[in-house]
Amino acid sequence: MSTTSLMMLPQMAAPWQGMSNETVVDKVPPEMLYLVDAHWYQYPPLNPLWHGILGFMIGVLGFVSWMGNGVVIYVFSTTKSLRTPSNLLVVNLAFSDFLMMVIMSPPMVVNCYYETWVLGPLMCEIYGMCGSLFGCASIWTMTLIALDRYNVIVKGLAAKPMTIKTALFRIVGVWAFSLAWTIMPMFGWNRYVPEGNMTACGTDYLTKDWVSRSYILIYSVFVYYLPLFTIIYSYWFIVQAVAAHERQMREQAKKMNVASLRSAEQSNTSAECKLAKVALMTISLWFFAWTPYLVINYMGVLEGAKISPLATIWGSLFAKANAVYNPIVYGISHPKYRAALKEKLPFLVCGETESETASQASGATNATTTDSAAEKA
Repeated sequence: MSTTSLMMLPQMAAPWQGMSNETVVDKVPPEMLYLVDAHWYQYPPLNPLWHGILGFMIGVLGFVSWMGNGVVIYVFSTTKSLRTPSNLLVVNLAFSDFLMMVIMSPPMVVNCYYETWVLGPLMCEIYGMCGSLFGCASIWTMTLIALDRYNVIVKGLAAKPMTIKTALFRIVGVWAFSLAWTIMPMFGWNRYVPEGNMTACGTDYLTKDWVSRSYILIYSVFVYYLPLFTIIYSYWFIVQAVAAHERQMREQAKKMNVASLRSAEQSNTSAECKLAKVALMTISLWFFAWTPYLVINYMGVLEGAKISPLATIWGSLFAKANAVYNPIVYGISHPKYRAALKEKLPFLVCGETESETASQASGATNATTTDSAAEKA
């Protein structure tokens, strides 16, 4: 083999790593370059395999989300017994998550195919705004669901029941609040720009001026910390209330000289344990879905470390994946939903719904008293 051939081997073996003058920005259309921060010019192009993997994953997540949230919307909307004020929040959550993946998934699949953003600067801004809008709406809808459960279970008979009108008012408030926050970058407070691998768009966390940085910091307070702590607060007192109710039942059973006021089947798993599991799942999914993206934004704003293009897109992907988790947590765990699902789409239900209704009713949001809520937990 000639010396020339030997010198060409590294270039032939890993062409995606690029020459010294190639960067991840090279394929970006000229009209998009004003949105690209200088930070990204130091990174070589991604291996095309990564683009293929990311495109495949966002496509699969999109399909699963469309199916899961679409079924939740269909079942809750067409089943009369499920048309309660509390369940309107569940439908709104599914609606928000459904729209997120309808708008987020196809463009990213297309851009992963071309290995850069090819839809123009306006679509980049719209894409970034929609992702932020639907994410914010989902987060605050989850918060309202937690507060509704807190109102029913902790306050009990003293709680003011939520009406259809109240639920609709809160839903409109969530969308107005979310739109107000996410439209601000379109008018100069921060902006929406291509993310590190150039196939998706999000908030600009690399611009050095504090006007832009302040948006990320303040936005995170209202769309991450405040709802997260509200959910933790709500479930903390919900578990405490149910645990206290369980103690009262055990004491009453002891006075009546019986083993338990529950049936043997219900006694297998205590209500507080089941509710604690639901709470832990809710908070854990929230944390794992949104924290990576928050950390990436903070790393950019506070210049704590260098952010690679691959890290940015994985953080964004984790956040979008929350649209897949929510139908499972707030829909499938709902006993009446499972019963309606078995009636309308029986091929999607595994196992018997009757026993699940007795043991998994912690997902029900339409309980009317403390005792019944505790039993359903």
